[in-house]
Amino acid sequence: MALDPAFLDELRARTPIASVIGRRTKLVRSGRNWKACCPFHGEKTPSFYVYDDHFHCFGCGAHGDVISFVMQSEGRSFPEAVAELAAQAGLDVPRATPQQREADQRARDLTEVLDLVQAAWMRRLHAPEGRAGLAYLRGRGLADETIAAFGLGWSGDGRGSLLAELQPHGVTQDLLLQAGLMRVDEDGRPRGELFFNRVIFPIRDRRGALVSFGGRILGDGQPKYLNGPETALFSKRRTLFGLDRARAAIRAPRPRGAPPVELVVAEGYMDVIALHQAGFPGAVAPLGTALTAEQMEALWQIAPAPILCFDGDAAGQRAAVKAAETALPLLDVNRTLRFCTLPEGEDPDSLLRARGAGAVAALLDGASPLGHVLFDLLTAGVRDPGPEQRAAIRRRLTEVAALIGDKALAAEYRATLLDRFFATYRRANAGPGRRGGKGPNGGTHGGLNGGARIEAPAIPPAAPFAAGDAAQERMRILTAILLRHPDILPEIEDAYCRLDLPPVLARVRAAVMDLAAGGDLGGAEDLAARLDAAGLAGDRALALAADPLPLALSAADTLMAVEVRQEWWHFYALLNVRQFGEDVRLDTERLCAGTLDAKSWASLRTRLLAWESLRRGDTLTEDA
Repeated sequence: MALDPAFLDELRARTPIASVIGRRTKLVRSGRNWKACCPFHGEKTPSFYVYDDHFHCFGCGAHGDVISFVMQSEGRSFPEAVAELAAQAGLDVPRATPQQREADQRARDLTEVLDLVQAAWMRRLHAPEGRAGLAYLRGRGLADETIAAFGLGWSGDGRGSLLAELQPHGVTQDLLLQAGLMRVDEDGRPRGELFFNRVIFPIRDRRGALVSFGGRILGDGQPKYLNGPETALFSKRRTLFGLDRARAAIRAPRPRGAPPVELVVAEGYMDVIALHQAGFPGAVAPLGTALTAEQMEALWQIAPAPILCFDGDAAGQRAAVKAAETALPLLDVNRTLRFCTLPEGEDPDSLLRARGAGAVAALLDGASPLGHVLFDLLTAGVRDPGPEQRAAIRRRLTEVAALIGDKALAAEYRATLLDRFFATYRRANAGPGRRGGKGPNGGTHGGLNGGARIEAPAIPPAAPFAAGDAAQERMRILTAILLRHPDILPEIEDAYCRLDLPPVLARVRAAVMDLAAGGDLGGAEDLAARLDAAGLAGDRALALAADPLPLALSAADTLMAVEVRQEWWHFYALLNVRQFGEDVRLDTERLCAGTLDAKSWASLRTRLLAWESLRRGDTLTEDA
């Protein structure tokens, strides 16, 4: 049967072609694309190139998309290749049922309806009734060629004239309703046209097919911008305005020496259209909502590092933070985001009209990678935070880094964020006599990680722990074990940093992490001396004052009968037994699925032993 083109597009979008081809031949980066020796003919010099959605061999002429690659490389038929890729992508191949054939026909009917509506609205824009809309668009600096290229229109007064105009073409009120062009009452019955007295912006999918409309009202009416509802053709969270044009521009051959077309995400219709007109044809925008995971996947199908260019106001800042948080679980070493910061109060459209394309080009050229701006996004507005705020910020930073699914990349982000944290809130604020950071003239005070010893000012005695608080006592024991056995830090670091420690222990932890960020912590005695030199002798003594002492602390530096790491995880588990058990269960499943490496298995083994000890009711101290 003929498969629905929308299903095939979804399949291609969910199946990165580079990952499929990379299973059969070694790919290496070539600019924003990949190249390899062709798997279809013998060659020593790579002439096989893989782009965002197709491949081409300049040696033998092999060409196609991810489906045709599976067909050619594995000798499969089209249905077999589709079935294989759909199973890998978690999609069900549509069956040739009467209902499916009816749905396909309905989609074709709706597409024809939308095309007829757009043609009618384009005519109205240039008729007397659309005079105000045309004046608005020209007043925003759009040329008539741009207005025509984007198919902009005018909806009219919405009093039934659209239906009357299209009825000779077989368009009914029900078809307009299914196409998302009618308002409905509480019972779902149509009660008038959705768009009236609005400038119209056609919305197209990545193939360029018309799927819906957006409209801007003139004057002070609300809502200022209105998008069509979800329909059989239109999913707001999967669609980006201008993606079809941006995709074509990025894929188009460029003159030798010409810079590549950047994929730029702006906030609105007018931003995208103004950017295209000014020579930035890679501009797209979400449809009045925050960027979704599906939209980011669509962006990464075209470019590995799109630029987010949000408005320079508080709303734009919030949109940038939201986009970063949405992107983090999806990042890997081959796809990320860049951020372009606009002047406060400006958007791309206003900036182009005020300062020209050169100013926008300079801002885009200076776009910063997500790893460089994430700290600033998460700490915007924070000034001179106290200890509690610093602890909260640090916890937030580690939690955000932990969102990244790629563990190696997550570790790099975490290290980068904590480096910025220490540089901003500790070293940069250290005054004379404090260790770390730079002085007012840029000179370096010998940091915690080396240099001459400088006595720190006395720190007021720490407040005692809450009496009878078992959780705080266990946190103190965890800290004490680490201080006596700092070599365990790499294994327990993430878990330890997620704890909401009391201030005394939080200061010790921050200093230990500061030292770790600069290199090896050394042994227990060396660590103690460096903490004391930083003015934390009193805090360190309180952390080591656990009574009764766990066996790992009462021993010298040998493990004796108790394995230190197991004991640390034992006390950690006691803070939240149920959550610890769930974490161990999930990591065990990952191990069985083959997604844990040897290092991760070593950590899991220790936690399993601690978990078994808890299940048996074993205790290592009276406090446990």
